[in-house]
Amino acid sequence: MSNFSGYIFLVLGVVLGIVSNGFLKSTNGFTILVPTIFCIFSIIACIFCLSKAMNVIPVGFTYATYGGLTITAVTLFGVFKYNQIPNFYGIMGIILIIIGVILLNTLGKTT
Repeated sequence: MSNFSGYIFLVLGVVLGIVSNGFLKSTNGFTILVPTIFCIFSIIACIFCLSKAMNVIPVGFTYATYGGLTITAVTLFGVFKYNQIPNFYGIMGIILIIIGVILLNTLGKTT
């Protein structure tokens, strides 16, 4: 598998993670069947894509990128869909997560 396909799987994993986590609230604690099934299948597909990405991209880079982008996007999803606006400290935390992911992906080295 090439590096490009690894990054494609990473992007798919991030998108599926955002979808599954973003709509998790609509499951109402896994009591509503259709959103629950949707969330379960999308998180399984997400984990599959991440495992494929980790065949090419180092585990730390893959998971940090997935986590940072998913946390940021789901927070924005909560702002727009549920009007859940984070306070100053929440915003600063998100900014630090983004900075950490950028640093890891640009300056981080693995051996």
